[in-house]
Amino acid sequence: MRIAVDLLGGDHAPAVVVDGAQQACNADSDLDIALVGPRPAADESSAVLDDRISLIEADRGVDMAAPAADGADPGTSIGAAMRALVGGRVDAVVSAGASGATVAAAVVVLGRLAGVRRPALAAILPGRAGPLVLLDVGAGLQVKAGQMVQHAALGTAYARMAAGIDSPCVGLLSIGSEAGKGDRLRRAADTALRAVSWADTTYVGPVEGHDVVTGTRANVIVTDGFTGNVLLKAVEAVLAAAAAYPPAKVPRGAALLGVAGTVVVCHGAASGADIASGVALAARLVRSDVVGRLAHRAAAARGRTKLAEVAT
Repeated sequence: MRIAVDLLGGDHAPAVVVDGAQQACNADSDLDIALVGPRPAADESSAVLDDRISLIEADRGVDMAAPAADGADPGTSIGAAMRALVGGRVDAVVSAGASGATVAAAVVVLGRLAGVRRPALAAILPGRAGPLVLLDVGAGLQVKAGQMVQHAALGTAYARMAAGIDSPCVGLLSIGSEAGKGDRLRRAADTALRAVSWADTTYVGPVEGHDVVTGTRANVIVTDGFTGNVLLKAVEAVLAAAAAYPPAKVPRGAALLGVAGTVVVCHGAASGADIASGVALAARLVRSDVVGRLAHRAAAARGRTKLAEVAT
């Protein structure tokens, strides 16, 4: 398996990216890494290029302040990585660069799965009652109720495939657990989620922030990308400060669900270990054919999502 890693993605690139690539290769003997970026950046970071760590050259990275659409530029490291994926030169892409640029590049170059209107970033967190999936954590800052229903469908499928959750319980993140709580989007999404006929899935209604830590009421928690990103970073910081976060067991990256390829987004402040964890997650998703299985699920859920959108 060959994973493309954005050499210029992240606050501490390219050094931590090279370190993460080396750690990933050391941990998985059946894995090769293709660093994507300018050769001078690879040389500067003392990357040892060989049969297992190679270079796909690109002109430049994407600045965090640049428009998200710049990510699709084939001259950028993330744009070149996506083109390597769609061309079959690599099996997955990992980046700690600007998430907006990564999502834009994936949508433009790879395309969305049939029926998916807006992709979502899904993170696996260690809830007290077991692992849980939180989405969206940054792909879409403004969403509609019907899209949140679609994210719930993607999230439940991902929970089964990647987190071992056989019978997902879906919760909608809000400011209270009572029906009718929250803003207009949350109220509309609650109505839409209740209108869906779920198979082997339970919708429990609105949940609160503490439910993301305990996971006792829901193990798939749906929200918009703005709220999800803020919450994810806060939860991870608290767990890390409490020494309760097991970084070797929980992926330090989020899977981009709803695009026609395996893409993992790591934190901008990722360390080498975080990059290696993101690569390991990408490899696991490829080996489990998660994208292919999600494509089937997305097609099956398309009709249910349309009905939910009409209901809103």
